[in-house]
Amino acid sequence: MFVKKLKDCQEFIAGDGCRLREILHPDKQKLDLGYSLAYAEVKRGQVTKLHALSSSEVYYIIAGNGKMYIDDEVADVSMGDTIYIPSNSQQSIENIGESVLSFICIVDPAWRIEDESVF
Repeated sequence: MFVKKLKDCQEFIAGDGCRLREILHPDKQKLDLGYSLAYAEVKRGQVTKLHALSSSEVYYIIAGNGKMYIDDEVADVSMGDTIYIPSNSQQSIENIGESVLSFICIVDPAWRIEDESVF
């Protein structure tokens, strides 16, 4: 059995400017994974940098209220919402709420720095 606690995941600032904790990645754990899983936070009033991944991505909003931008589409998002982000889409997320916007990110195939472009 593999169990990893979020508090044990090192926090860092991702290329898009959000605070990130990588939970699962096939290059870092000896698990049969094709995807990566991370926890992200965007502080009140902040927006992530416009970026694109060559992988598809899914966000699951845990807390807060945001505005999701994918290419030329915009949607309000909040706790319980799931957002599918197609590969090579230009994306960012803005915290429009009064508290931290937190969400889970699933990248498939697993995130790699060379697969991300920040604009």
